[in-house]
Amino acid sequence: MKSIYASDLWIADVRETLGTLPELDALADRSVLLTGCTGLIVSAVADLLIQWNCANTRKIRIYAAGRSIEKIRERFSPYDREEWFHCVPYDATAVDNRLSGDCDYIIHGAGNSSPHMIVREPVETMLSNFTGLKYLLDHAKESGTECVLYISTSEVYGKKEGNRPFRTDEYGYIDLLDSRSSYSVGKRAAETLCAAYADEYGVKPVIIRPGHIYGPTARPEDRHVSSAWAYAAARGEEIVMKSDGAQIRSYCYCLDSASAILTAMIKGESVRAYNISNPDSIISIRQMGEFIAAEGNSGFRMELPTDAERKGFNPMSNSSLDSGELLGLGWRALFDAKRGFSHTVRILREIAE
Repeated sequence: MKSIYASDLWIADVRETLGTLPELDALADRSVLLTGCTGLIVSAVADLLIQWNCANTRKIRIYAAGRSIEKIRERFSPYDREEWFHCVPYDATAVDNRLSGDCDYIIHGAGNSSPHMIVREPVETMLSNFTGLKYLLDHAKESGTECVLYISTSEVYGKKEGNRPFRTDEYGYIDLLDSRSSYSVGKRAAETLCAAYADEYGVKPVIIRPGHIYGPTARPEDRHVSSAWAYAAARGEEIVMKSDGAQIRSYCYCLDSASAILTAMIKGESVRAYNISNPDSIISIRQMGEFIAAEGNSGFRMELPTDAERKGFNPMSNSSLDSGELLGLGWRALFDAKRGFSHTVRILREIAE
């Protein structure tokens, strides 16, 4: 595949999103550490910061952290050669990371989130959510970091009855003895760890709970349904749904998610959770598939899942989210579901070799 920067539509989407973020001026001459920087969500955050730097004389220092420096340089080339862009080794599953220097802000998005990885590596999934965050909270405590933004998940809410969107103070049932719960329970524990560090050490954590984020920043091997279907549609392949598609989800385009993260980091309250949910994109999985198939001019059919596939499914029939707190900070989404999924498929088609 070509670089995502080869897509004129992607660059236009980034610049349109920057127009909604006057808050970024507050980051001039400041530093931001990004973990999970090559992933779906945080790479979009990085692209917003990069393009802000390209348009401004004063710069935001970006510390892009991940397990593979080579992959970081590949994803962000040619900007990786700029003096304000730094590659930093970091492994969320390790206990011996050595970050050098202080950062004004930390955005932590590293860790397993793909369904097949959660099923295959439940231990690493749980540990990376907890120990990976603990290391960063310790670093923040020692260096005086202004804010640690932790990217959690809507799966912390568990199961509940009805289709009303979850508020941030509502929690349902999670089966503690199901290894698939390593993701949701690990995220719950990490959120409590944030609160503990705030109370005991004065660290300022802000928590973001994304719904189902999608977009062209997903890697080709990403097995989230929205990502796999978007890549299939870009190739003109048939969309295969492995359920009845009735499950309700809060979908959000990756750049809307990135703008939400930056808004919460700059304007959010300590030990406060904010749901990322575009009110115009709370739809069923079937509706999502239909939008993607329409843009790709692809077939769309249902097929029974294998036992292995079923084991990786999100157990929540309704994971729609109430984004009232985030909207209260002044955030607004730009891409409804139809536009966002259309742009995703079009951009993936533009950068396909």
